[in-house]
Amino acid sequence: MTTDAAARSAAWRVVLGLGVVSLAADMVYEGARSVTGPLLASLDVPMVVAGLVTGLGEAVALVLRLPFGARADRAGRYWPTTIAGYGLTAVGVPLLALTPVLASGGAAVACVLLLLERFGKAVRSPSKSVLLARAAEHVGMGRGFGVHKALDQVGAFVGPLLVAAVLATTGSLVPSLAVLAVPGALAMVLLLVMRRLAPDDEPPADELPHAAAGPRGWLAPARDLPREFWVFAAGAAAVGAGLATFAVISYHLVDDALLRPAAVPVVYAGAMAAAAVGALVVGALHDRLGPRVVLVVPLLVAAVPPLAFGATLPAVLVGVAVWGLAGGILDSTVKARVAELVQPGRRGTAYGWFAAVQGVAAVVGGGLAGALAADALGVLVAVVAGLQAVAFALLAGADRRVP
Repeated sequence: MTTDAAARSAAWRVVLGLGVVSLAADMVYEGARSVTGPLLASLDVPMVVAGLVTGLGEAVALVLRLPFGARADRAGRYWPTTIAGYGLTAVGVPLLALTPVLASGGAAVACVLLLLERFGKAVRSPSKSVLLARAAEHVGMGRGFGVHKALDQVGAFVGPLLVAAVLATTGSLVPSLAVLAVPGALAMVLLLVMRRLAPDDEPPADELPHAAAGPRGWLAPARDLPREFWVFAAGAAAVGAGLATFAVISYHLVDDALLRPAAVPVVYAGAMAAAAVGALVVGALHDRLGPRVVLVVPLLVAAVPPLAFGATLPAVLVGVAVWGLAGGILDSTVKARVAELVQPGRRGTAYGWFAAVQGVAAVVGGGLAGALAADALGVLVAVVAGLQAVAFALLAGADRRVP
């Protein structure tokens, strides 16, 4: 086997290994997220609070990647951070099964656990993305991130179906959430085995001084990130600000009696399937046609509110599919583009800053949808359309800045 072929083979093992870990972990937290809306509704949490909490959760998952990404670059310890973040999710999510039996305190505990799960995402994501980007350099950035995201979405598809099956059988959210402890344990075992099989896969030491340059702390390195990165990040943030959380969409489905709670996870699974297809197709197109393929995302996001918050079930189902497709592209091809815009020793920092900008947008998106979807849908549609027009211009501008 030639050196290049051996490198590609080793890179694919990392991409596929991390993909299978993400598959198992996604069964856990996406399984739970598929019933977050019905769970919060059953705990008497108002819709606007559900939107704000889930939006805040996305902000936690994104904004806190900033310090954890910079810290990972300074220390170069990407594997331990990845393992720790997955551990928080594997433990925290199954504990949601306790909230329906905690009487009046269940709502507060549920909100805390939802935020804890998102905190685990913040801890691991920059380090995992750096490890994945290093491998994807040998197989194509778009293809590597696309394949990983597709495997990730298989878990996001199977997890909600598992929850739906248990919920349909038992009629209770308690066992439906408790069963998620099984894939959580599997994810941790797989991750630890993979770490043992790839003990020397940390980035080389000669990259680390570059990552640690500048004053101490995690704010200073932002000045060294390229201008085109910031334009691209602003465009992605405008996209995210228009993208509602599924908790708000599923709240609408249940509250308006369009669907029974037991069927909501199946709808979510369909969205995750659409996300997997979008990640694979657009990831391959990214390597073949270039980064302008991401310009389709604002167009998709603009179509979500009038469909997903419509008055008929068919319209909502189409809206959820478009929502999933947009999210799959945003979480795969966009990350590949960040890796292309930033030098290797700064990718953890870049992913942290990129996620922080998106996190602020996530709070806006969750709050907008929660506040306007029920009583001012026309306003929501207009605001989201305006945000996506801005996003389109910024993403196109970032592409023009790159030689």
